[in-house]
Parts: sequence; structure tokens; C-alpha cells
Amino acid sequence: MAERIYLSPPHVGAAERAMLLDAFDSNWVAPLGPHVDAFETEMADQLGVRRAVALSSGTGALHLALLALGVGQGDSVLVPTFTFAATANAVAYVGAEPVFVDSDPSTWCLDPLLVEAELKRRQDVGDPVSAVVAVDLYGQCCDYDALSELCHRYGVPLLEDAAEALGSSYRGKAAGAFGAAGVLSFNGNKILTTSGGGMLVTNRDDIADTAKYLATQARDPVLHYEHRAIGYNYRLSNLLAAVGRAQLAQLPERVDARQRINAVYTEALRDVPGITMMPQATYGESNCWLTCVLLDPAEFGATPEQVCHHLATQDIEARPTWKPMHLQPVFRDAPRVGGAVSEAIYARGVCLPSGSALTASQQSRVVEAVLTTARSLPAVDA
Repeated sequence: MAERIYLSPPHVGAAERAMLLDAFDSNWVAPLGPHVDAFETEMADQLGVRRAVALSSGTGALHLALLALGVGQGDSVLVPTFTFAATANAVAYVGAEPVFVDSDPSTWCLDPLLVEAELKRRQDVGDPVSAVVAVDLYGQCCDYDALSELCHRYGVPLLEDAAEALGSSYRGKAAGAFGAAGVLSFNGNKILTTSGGGMLVTNRDDIADTAKYLATQARDPVLHYEHRAIGYNYRLSNLLAAVGRAQLAQLPERVDARQRINAVYTEALRDVPGITMMPQATYGESNCWLTCVLLDPAEFGATPEQVCHHLATQDIEARPTWKPMHLQPVFRDAPRVGGAVSEAIYARGVCLPSGSALTASQQSRVVEAVLTTARSLPAVDA
């Protein structure tokens, strides 16, 4: 029986095992220790930023970044509607309201034109937003020249959710290094994983210091336990940081592997009627975290749901693209700007297995399963 193919499984080996055992044998197993310190330093160097704070999740990193910027109850934050729920959830954690903004069809990322229109509208009516969160989608960076200029013009801080984009770049600058702070995720399905975890990265000492303070239960630096603020238990353990360091050393190889997988899918599917690959922006380099396609059911002969179900019968995991936040029941009352572009992507989009350990034969299995979906469907009586 063929081995199951997962969408984006962890890719670990001897290097991770050795580093983990080193941390274990040192007895540094708490949410602090030499591997945590080294992981932060090495990540900051990798991205070309001054500071990094290792945390228990990317969501926690975004939560702390918003708090460090003073975003709170009653504020409004512009957020892409086409993203994972964690981006919007972090805004809700601080008591702010997410304002969902549609995608640019040429990148699938946050549309700068819609951001500009909403920033201007709110300035004109005296209801400014408190922050803009940009998401680097499936590894592709947003247009940061445009977004940075807009946020500077309107005096609004920009945060970069680079949870899916470690190893990507925009005009030669590393993903995660834009805006007031960037957010990384080391969840089990990411290009670099510590099983769970994340990091806040920034060039601003005030943001890094505030995040680190709040992440350790806001404990004041005195002998006894003194707390002047509400804190959180968000620090990364030394054990997981050790795994992250081993993974980080292999980041170029992991990115190269996913890019090659994307190239194989593109070559195999580009001329198939009814299949369109996710567009790639010319301004940067994507880590190709997930390879995504759009299907035209009338031309291709099957819907995205039918493709996912057929691949499941072949023991292959595939997923729809993100369901826009403005369509999620929990955010049904949130304001939005546009929505048709992200809705169309969701209606037609499929994410294909893209793990960096995916073999050539497994890639061939995925392609064959996609191409045979229409033939596998029951015949429809005329």
C-alpha cells in the first residue's frame, strides 16, 4: 500500500535529534536557556533585523506585537480577509475590530489600492485605523513598497504576518523584516518547524522589550514576584528552540526543495485545460510553502471539492485555499472592503502537497490523481 502523502508534514532528521538531545542532556528544558538565546540571535541575523523574541506560537507573537503598539479596545485594524483565522483572532484578543480587506488578484495578497481607499475614507470621517496587518500568503510577500508608503503617509503602523513566508523575500529583503514588527510561525506544517512555536522580529527595542516582558507573565525584575501588568505564558521552551536552530541551518535547502516541487507541478499542470497556477509576483521570491491552483470546473471537469475527495481516496491530503474571514460565522458582523476576489479564489482554489521531503514519485502520484479526478466521477445520465 502506498504511503500516505500529507499536505505539508514536518521534515526533521539527525540534526534536529542531536540538537534536541543536547538541550535535554543539559537539563535546560524550561522556557529559557542557551538554545532560546541562540535561536533568537541566529534568526535575527538570518532576517537582517536587530531583535527576535522566541514565543510559543505565531499567533502569540502577533498578539504581543499589537499590544506593544498600543492597539486595544475599540480600535480598528485592517486585516486581509484571505488568510488563516489566527491573523484576525489576534486582533480580537486585544479587543480591537478587524476590518477585512480583499486581495489583489495578481498576487492574492492584501490589495494596496483597497488599503489606500479605506485609510483615506477613515481619515476623512475621523475614524482612523490603529494598525495594518499584512499577510505573506502561501509564502508570497505583499507589495511592501506600496503598503509601507501608505502606512507612513497616514501615520499607521504596519505589521507583517510572515507565518507562511520564512525564507521568502521582497526586492532582496527577507520576509519578516518589514513594518514595525514581523511575525513567524514554527507550527508543524511550516517550512521550519519546532512542532509548535513562533517568533516576533523587529528593529525596534521598545517592541521587543515589551513583547519579552509580557510573554513572561509581565514579571518585574525584582527578587519577589511583582506584576504591574497582565502578562502571558508565551515563551518558547529551550527544547523546541534547539529543534528550531537545527531547522534554521537547513532553511536554504528547505526553500529550494519547495520551489522545485512548485516547478514540477507547474510544468505538469500548466497546459491542462481548466487549471491555473497561483500567480507569482515579479517583485520577490516565494518560498512556495504551498503550491496552489485554481480550477475552472466547466473546463477541467471537476470541482475543487471533488479533487480533494478524489485525492483522499488515493491517500493524498489536499485542502481548499483559505476561506475568507468575512465568510466565517464568527466574523460575520465585521466590516469589510471588497471580497469578490478572495471569494473567487476560495471557490476555485486547491492546495497541493508541498512538503520539502516530497519525493519525485510522490509528486507524480499527486499529479496523476489530479489529472484523473474527472474520469473518476460517476457518469451523469443525459
